[in-house]
Amino acid sequence: MKRRQIIKIGAMALLGGLAGSVANAADTITIGDMNAYTRLANVAGPYKQGLDLGIKEINAAGGVLGKQLKVVSRDTQGKPGVAIKIAEEMISRDGAVMIIGTTFSHIGIALSSYAKKHKVVYLASGPLADAVTWAKGNAYTFRLRSNVYMLSSMLAVEAVKKDIKRWATIAPNFAYGKEAVAAFKKIMKAKQPGVEFVAEQWPGLFKMDAGAEAQALMNAKPDAIFNASFGSDLAKFVREGRLRGLFKDRLVVSLLTGEPEYIEPMKAEAPEGWLVTGYPWYDIDTPVHNAFKAAYQKEYNTYPRQNSVIGYTTAYTVKAALEKAGSTESEKLRQAMVGLKVSTPVGPIYFREIDNQSTMGMYIGWTKLKDGKGIMVNSAYRDGGKFTPTDEEIRKMRPAD
Repeated sequence: MKRRQIIKIGAMALLGGLAGSVANAADTITIGDMNAYTRLANVAGPYKQGLDLGIKEINAAGGVLGKQLKVVSRDTQGKPGVAIKIAEEMISRDGAVMIIGTTFSHIGIALSSYAKKHKVVYLASGPLADAVTWAKGNAYTFRLRSNVYMLSSMLAVEAVKKDIKRWATIAPNFAYGKEAVAAFKKIMKAKQPGVEFVAEQWPGLFKMDAGAEAQALMNAKPDAIFNASFGSDLAKFVREGRLRGLFKDRLVVSLLTGEPEYIEPMKAEAPEGWLVTGYPWYDIDTPVHNAFKAAYQKEYNTYPRQNSVIGYTTAYTVKAALEKAGSTESEKLRQAMVGLKVSTPVGPIYFREIDNQSTMGMYIGWTKLKDGKGIMVNSAYRDGGKFTPTDEEIRKMRPAD
């Protein structure tokens, strides 16, 4: 074959490939998703399963705006710099119309700044730090999960009923942990005059010397403990605290501990009698949750976790925003997200106009061992919208857009 013919055929193939890519892009709407898929696999894995299930359902029902949703997922490795680079590539190379995901709070804060600078919508699915939508918030960043203040408030309202005066706290030394302790202390002091905090422990994230931390709390002789550690730190703290008798005859109030992602890996070592936030999927009996649970179990042959709900709701939030906007343009999507109403497996929510924070709530209850593993009992759902600071306080915290 002559060289000129080869060049001509190659050019035709290239043009055909480009045409196919353009046609494919015209038939899809790309969403850029990222999470710490390697560093937080036990959390990000269920999130991704929930997200994929939601996207699959949406596409099977005809998609959005006459197009199929396409999700491009990348691993942040838990590094802000990596997350920013991924966001840039997703927008410029992949054609993503918005960014979703993340669990680490420092990643969420970094992406919030990116969203503001580049005027692209960022749906912060899982980061908990208050700053994501308050101190570091902006018009283009919206958060799905209840934030730290909301979760701590739910626990504080219940803890006050015990009328315990001497408290100690332990939390990881980064934004999430600091905000959790600050919120819990603020609400306890406001609702229970005379309460005092006699010790604070601040271990590095995933670097806890649990024996030393437990002993320091023992030495302070508190009557109750507020804990915000999670993951491997939580498991070590529970083990060392039990060995030293730290939890005997003391109330422990603990963030996140009732989530299956954190309580189940501890198996028979899971704590009993702790007041916690979590997700008792086995005790939630509503039509919408039963439908979600059945679909999830059919798809993955396992039960949903807390982050499965977050991922699934993220998918339907994207759908609702696109439908309300009637467009994939960033500014129209931003406007659509304000006040957006979304149906979720745990009930209806909306994104508050004052701070772009959703009203998604959480279950609170008590830990118990059953069949060799930890569960939540006597649980009740708390509407997140009822556990925020006043509008005046939020306006003071949140910078002008």
